[in-house]
Amino acid sequence: MRVLLIGSGGREHALAWKIHQSPLVDTLFALPGSDAMERLAKRIADVSPADAAAVADAAAAHSIDLVVVGPEDPLAAGVADALRERGIACFGPSAAAARLESSKSFAKAFMARHGIPTADFAVFDRLDAARDYVRELGGPCVVKADGLAAGKGVYVCDDVAGAEAALGEIMEDGRFGDAGARVVIEERMVGEEASYYAISDGQHVAPLAAAQDHKRALDGDTGENTGGMGAYSPTPVFSAAIEKRVLEEVVHPAIRGMAAEGMPYVGVLYVGLMIEPDGTPRVVEFNVRFGDPETQPLLVRMEGDLVPLLDGAARGALERAPLPEWGDAAVCVVLASGGYPRSYETGLAIEGLDPDGVPRDAGEGVTVFHAGTARRADGVFETKGGRVLGVTARGADVREARERAYAAADAIGFEGGHLRRDIADRALGR
Repeated sequence: MRVLLIGSGGREHALAWKIHQSPLVDTLFALPGSDAMERLAKRIADVSPADAAAVADAAAAHSIDLVVVGPEDPLAAGVADALRERGIACFGPSAAAARLESSKSFAKAFMARHGIPTADFAVFDRLDAARDYVRELGGPCVVKADGLAAGKGVYVCDDVAGAEAALGEIMEDGRFGDAGARVVIEERMVGEEASYYAISDGQHVAPLAAAQDHKRALDGDTGENTGGMGAYSPTPVFSAAIEKRVLEEVVHPAIRGMAAEGMPYVGVLYVGLMIEPDGTPRVVEFNVRFGDPETQPLLVRMEGDLVPLLDGAARGALERAPLPEWGDAAVCVVLASGGYPRSYETGLAIEGLDPDGVPRDAGEGVTVFHAGTARRADGVFETKGGRVLGVTARGADVREARERAYAAADAIGFEGGHLRRDIADRALGR
């Protein structure tokens, strides 16, 4: 099988790492891929992932059997639609179905139509009306840019002043461009967050596993929202009983609802959840792709072959794919550029990596995934993005995996780099 992976970040590096292990795959291509992925995949670096027609042309030219779309932007741009029109199997939803992520207002209305538990909300496209609403609420709330904002368009606000400041950044200052022309304002739910993953072929569902992300930039869940500063799996808050409820109350109704509305959902459904103190799960958000950095610990934990699930979903034959088994635990710690998630410097040499991008002193059970790096002509890797590396380790339990991840992360460095020191603290504090 010839497989094409779309994307270039840490999530895609992890997917390439896992897909490359499959005995079903003869050749793996990556579009555009990254320097660190060259050990695993042949790069198609001259095509934009969001150019649907060009991606379909490249897939046809390379006789691709299966395309796996990593990031959300190409899905929103209709890459999956263009591929299917050419008869090329694609793991990823249509642009219409991708609105579950590309439009938060669409997702909230969809959940309301299908009785999927989530926070109360209101939608605004006028700044004055949005400000009046948060003043009327008079307390904590969550303000979200409606469109895609790379995980940074969510403001968890403690009071009216914080909500008004968030609205000013989004709607007045235009921090997220057109993605912030409309906002969703939600009640602030109380509990513990978790992310759950399931794969669908539009009809059948294959449950995967849960992880817990750390969105805030700084220790103690303080600082601004980011794309994710670390993650671990499994998470103790997500019990077997809660998984059963999430499948019955969220995942299956979502898949049935998408099919009923003429948008069969093909791909992985990421369900961001708030687990309330009494164990009730409510949806924080839907994403239409694997999460980043949750994918890193999930795939490091996963036993067996991922490709039959991806291919089965793309071809409408998911029920024939074997479900994966899961190893004990994995933890990912993100090394980020100074200033992230705002402005940051790039082009800084990374110490501790060999010319293949592999850490020189990784230790047992450690794999490092590149999120934002480039390799210089002299073989030295340098920083290229806000999130730079995802140092991921597997262990007999979360504690061992965490110790291994931090030991490896401390052996890698670049000027101004920072990381959170409390990844998986909640699991260890129980």
